[in-house]
Amino acid sequence: MASKHFKYVIAGGGVSAGYAAREFVKLGLNAGELAIISKEAVAPYERPALSKAYLFPQGSARLPGFHVCVGSGGERQLPEWYTEKGIELILSTEIVKADLPSKTLTTAAGTTFTYDNLIIATGSTVIKLSDFGVQGADANNIFYLREIDDADKLVAAIKAKKNGTAVIVGGGYIGLELGAALKMNDLDVTMVYPEPWCMPRLFTSGIAAFYEGYYANKGIKIIKGTVAVGFDSDANGDVTSVKLKDGRVLDADIVVVGVGGRPLTTLFKGQVEEEKGGIKTDAFFKTSVPGVYAVGDVATFPLKLYNELRRVEHVDHARKSAEQAVKAIKANEEGKQIEEYDYLPYFYSRAFNLSWQFYGDNVGDTVLFGDNDPTSASPKFGSYWIKDGKVVGVFLEAGSPEENKAIAKVAKLQPSVSDLEQLKSEGLAFASKF
Repeated sequence: MASKHFKYVIAGGGVSAGYAAREFVKLGLNAGELAIISKEAVAPYERPALSKAYLFPQGSARLPGFHVCVGSGGERQLPEWYTEKGIELILSTEIVKADLPSKTLTTAAGTTFTYDNLIIATGSTVIKLSDFGVQGADANNIFYLREIDDADKLVAAIKAKKNGTAVIVGGGYIGLELGAALKMNDLDVTMVYPEPWCMPRLFTSGIAAFYEGYYANKGIKIIKGTVAVGFDSDANGDVTSVKLKDGRVLDADIVVVGVGGRPLTTLFKGQVEEEKGGIKTDAFFKTSVPGVYAVGDVATFPLKLYNELRRVEHVDHARKSAEQAVKAIKANEEGKQIEEYDYLPYFYSRAFNLSWQFYGDNVGDTVLFGDNDPTSASPKFGSYWIKDGKVVGVFLEAGSPEENKAIAKVAKLQPSVSDLEQLKSEGLAFASKF
């Protein structure tokens, strides 16, 4: 069996890996010190594009256009970039065993890699309906979206099933973004989800009502309060219909499932301390094992602003946590100190002509402000979350760059408010004061 040693190994080739590589280069890296091991066949790219422009009818987002770090305004790291920097990019390679005490990773092909420092950046995997034994869930044209391969297969199906029917199972990020993308491709779209409204982990009923109304006006049918319990397929094994728990049966040429993900931590189970479904780290993304760091979706880290441990699944944190871990590794080598990770939770989405941003925490009382009429020519609205008399979270649809900066500042500062009615009438003007 071949064996290779690196000073630094990044397990996983997603967004975090690309940003970590850039940070290593920035802080000083010798050729041959760093390896990225990825089961994907392509260099790290900005994953959010897959549920947005990648699926547009004109297919505007294609590699190499959205390799990292373009998503945050950085330069594009093409495969050649890694070669030039002396970074070994080991693609189409799955790690099947991790032995942290002996600092060894083993691949499916039996190759072993040893390291001095490991960054676990394995990300998440999608939850599949077949995991729950849903009848017929392994039919053709039932899609999940996580990697570029998934997006390519979905694009091919959209072309093959022109003007056909699509059913989206799930009302979260993937559901809403793909519902919009499939509608833009002239498919007849129905969304199905069990919750009383879409994006329930973030949206209030008032926020959700706008998006559901907007989607309905675009011709998307929404069925709430039920789940898919089975699928029928034809003689070729292609899906033909979706059976719902409430007894309804929906025709379907394409089904896209977005019912959540789970962090990929199995390789490290029992070898590293875990908490809240992820690998527990400190404010420098160090795990309980010396020389091992965890970043992005898999890390449960101290969220300083709220004085609690949290796991965050979002591209912004994937980027920033990777940079922090690399800074910590380099500082440790040089006997220096760096600032603790001080993260402000940030989420965003784009669909149709809509674009929202959210900063902070969505707990406490809420105040909805602005024009949230889905039939408006240019709707613009938001919401504040107030806990213990302080603004802790802000959501804004259709904000300008300046306004989005203002709501981020408010979520970080957490100003006191006593009069919720006044806050409602001030609306966005309140955020602009700080």
